[in-house]
Amino acid sequence: MVNLQKINAVLADSRPEYVEELAQEAARVTRQQFGRAISLYAPLYLSNFCSSHCTYCGFHSQNKIERMKLTPEQYAKEMQVIHAQGIRNILMLTGESYKHTPVSYLKEAAQIAGEYFQGIALEVHPMQIDEYKELFAAGVDGITVYQETYDRKRYAEVHLSGYKKDYDFRRDTPQRAAQGGMRQISMGILLGLAGNLAEDLLDLYNHIREMEKSYPGVEYALSFPRLRTIKNTEFARCDIDDITYTKILALTRILFPRVGINLSTREEPYLRDHLLNIAITRMSAGSNTSVGGYSLVAEADQDPQFDIKDERSVAEVIALLKSKNFDPVFTDWRKIENTL
Repeated sequence: MVNLQKINAVLADSRPEYVEELAQEAARVTRQQFGRAISLYAPLYLSNFCSSHCTYCGFHSQNKIERMKLTPEQYAKEMQVIHAQGIRNILMLTGESYKHTPVSYLKEAAQIAGEYFQGIALEVHPMQIDEYKELFAAGVDGITVYQETYDRKRYAEVHLSGYKKDYDFRRDTPQRAAQGGMRQISMGILLGLAGNLAEDLLDLYNHIREMEKSYPGVEYALSFPRLRTIKNTEFARCDIDDITYTKILALTRILFPRVGINLSTREEPYLRDHLLNIAITRMSAGSNTSVGGYSLVAEADQDPQFDIKDERSVAEVIALLKSKNFDPVFTDWRKIENTL
């Protein structure tokens, strides 16, 4: 078991030889557990309506942006574009608005997504157990929910209003999702929010250990998104550099050998390419973080949740993976096997 002293020691030691040793050990564990397979997915933003005021987010309720919710015809068109690029795993996202994106809306989106994708996950507002059961029956098999920060004081400072202000309800979301039948749960923290990074990491590690013990049949993944600009405007600053970021992912891999580690297009291409060799098992490709951004809204008119750093197409990411002898994975074979 890791403790706060160990995490602090890892974060404090930036000697090149130490970082290299840590990275090599993480790479060894990753290859042992996952081989050279990298799963690819794409995000699809269904709506940017939001009732919560989270100071770091481009969709927050007080931000003056064009609000939009896709109709079934519109998100089907977006799905067709993503599917045509070769993606078979989709992460559908919304702002935190129970009014604009109720369970009925999400269920219909999931059912239509089932025509195009083998893996369907949601990153939306937290729900109750029965609602997760409904979504699972509609074809959703994964939930992504980040606590953002486990520091209660800091959490209150950046979540000013709305349902997301309820720290405990959000923290218990992975448990409710597991009880609702979800077989894949992604958790994480938003790097740059917490005052004490080591404490935030320890709390996240303890949380996922708690979930693994209580719900061992679930497949878990972790993500460590860094705060990013929104239309080149800095809503909140992240001072975690690439070396520290690399150490966080390497330490996480060593501590959690069988847990997936996701990497989004928030990060620069050079770093994403480098981290492939160390700890990553799943990454987004060809992403757009605006509602209707794949086919409906011109780039100049888009209001993204955050600015993308890696703008390479799906084809370019596939070519990169193959050039490094990785195997791009588009289909969740475990899901197929479970239906045979």
